[in-house]
Amino acid sequence: MDLLRSLPMGLYLEQPVTWLHRLDPRVKLAWLLSFLLVPILANSPWRIMVVGLLVLITFAAKIPLRVWRQQMGWLLTVAFFVLILGAVSPDTLSIDYQPRLPSDTLNFIPQPSDYQYVLFQRGPITVTRRSLVLAIRLSTILFTLIYSTNLFLLTTAPEEITAGIESLMRPLRWLKFPVTEVALTLTLALRFIPLVLEEVQNLARSVRTRAINWKKLGLKGAVKVWMLVAERLLENLLLRAEQMANAMMVRGFTSPNEHRVQWHDLRLRSRDWIAIVCLIALWGARFVWGNEV
Repeated sequence: MDLLRSLPMGLYLEQPVTWLHRLDPRVKLAWLLSFLLVPILANSPWRIMVVGLLVLITFAAKIPLRVWRQQMGWLLTVAFFVLILGAVSPDTLSIDYQPRLPSDTLNFIPQPSDYQYVLFQRGPITVTRRSLVLAIRLSTILFTLIYSTNLFLLTTAPEEITAGIESLMRPLRWLKFPVTEVALTLTLALRFIPLVLEEVQNLARSVRTRAINWKKLGLKGAVKVWMLVAERLLENLLLRAEQMANAMMVRGFTSPNEHRVQWHDLRLRSRDWIAIVCLIALWGARFVWGNEV
């Protein structure tokens, strides 16, 4: 369970403060949504370019090697294996093509062309154009979905996220939508993620230190032990939630409207406008060169 420490998925990096940390959370949220949307109906080179852009942003932000090495390494490894398995898998086009003309009229000289549907074939391994495209789609969207979200959470504090979402949802107040309540709930949920990881890690270590002989327990005994662990995990999480609720009540959080907290000072600075211009350029390039043929 030490993997939870080496893969801090969804945790906020307080130090060092990079230029990604200083960007407005609304701008970063727009970039995150763009990374999740631009691969839709995009061609394979564009999808690979998005993955390369995420890696380039990570290097440009000078995020410590200890933070992203394990995350990016594991994700790239998983994406690579998905790419290989998808490329050698059947392309789902099991169609037997039949000629439209009689066989005696097909005696013609074929025109020269570099097009090949089967790109690689050796023994039982066959890689076609369709299987390769499907493999690239699956592997790149897996990496983009997980890593872009994690990079956003890594460089944006939970208070900044909720402040940005509350600012973007402010027009919904005209429809009597509880914007403040939703923002406060989201803040508590983001703060609760590290507590869940900590409880899971502590319980897993407690089970490991007891040196349980799983072979002697059998399937029924192992299921019983893990059910007890799950029950204890639920009890600890409920206790943490109750402690958090009591702490909020002591500090006067009777309702969000009566105890308002200014989470973050949202102001668009020069670096934010530069990021917005780059985002517009990204979408422009997407519509010009990234459309699927």
